[in-house]
Amino acid sequence: MTIRSALLATALLAATGATAFAQARDNVIAAPVLRANVAVTGDLVRIGDVIDNAGTSAQIAIYRAPDLGTTGTLSTAQVVATLRAHQVIGVDTRDLREISVTRLARTLESKDIELHVARALEHRSGLGDAANLSLTFDRDVQDLRLEASNSGALQPTSVRFESRNNRFDVTFEVANDSVATPTRLRFTGTAIETVEAAVLARNVERNEVLKSSDVIVERRPKAEVGGDAAARDRAIGMQARRQLRAGQPLKTADLAKPDLVQRDQSVTLIYEASGLYLTIRGKALEGGTEGDVVNVLNLQSKRTIAGVVIGRGQVSISIATPRLPAASDATSSLQSDETAAPVSVAASKYSPVAPKTE
Repeated sequence: MTIRSALLATALLAATGATAFAQARDNVIAAPVLRANVAVTGDLVRIGDVIDNAGTSAQIAIYRAPDLGTTGTLSTAQVVATLRAHQVIGVDTRDLREISVTRLARTLESKDIELHVARALEHRSGLGDAANLSLTFDRDVQDLRLEASNSGALQPTSVRFESRNNRFDVTFEVANDSVATPTRLRFTGTAIETVEAAVLARNVERNEVLKSSDVIVERRPKAEVGGDAAARDRAIGMQARRQLRAGQPLKTADLAKPDLVQRDQSVTLIYEASGLYLTIRGKALEGGTEGDVVNVLNLQSKRTIAGVVIGRGQVSISIATPRLPAASDATSSLQSDETAAPVSVAASKYSPVAPKTE
């Protein structure tokens, strides 16, 4: 009995020692450790944010968080004093002199906001593609920071556009992971549909031919350009029908093919027919472009004739060719049963006449 009691006492002492050792080991592991970099998602910094192993004190708020998307610093001495005030002692500072605190945020860039508004307005009340819309907001749109918990996509919930004054009013909702109520964002302003237009870089006089350096491409309101806007590649080399000013969008009606023949210009008259090619100097009595019919003066015959402009300083003159009658159009006095006598076309008028055979 005595031996059994001794063995039991020894076992109890061993178990007690093991438990005390485990507790001591846990106390060493669970010692609070200061963090060098802290990231928070809300507007408060809590004890559990700045140290590891905060235990039951983790949810105690000790500081106000910096602004959304910004970072602030706290001295280690200040943090330790604050923790001690809340009965958190024995903090391992790891020889840090300060810690940084960053408030996480979701950033919506201004260009993305404009794109979402344009897509919401696309094809509404006569508007075209989003890429062709020029937006002017009532308030300057800058990068917008939201709480990090606003992780949802921008969903348009209300879209209004008045075509008579180009006013828009668009509201978006962004789902929030922390609360059931989504975040609402509202934007107002004006929207104008634009098109690429060929615009003059300088003043152009009437009948002047446009060069490549005279025409640039700009986006202009569709209502300003109209439906007959001239493309830049088609405007170059064309002639202005009237005087045009710099900055003016070009229209198809403003342009014409360049005159290849000018009034009072010396030109080459070209007579061409089958087996015949003849050139004569002439004088243009009016101007014209390729394919135009113009009056010209034949300087040799002093006659006014009409010709077709075929090149720079060249006018083609048509030569009328007589029309030969078709075989079916010929008439004859012979009866159907009569045969025409052969006629010799080789006989000379000086050939002797053969005596008549009796």
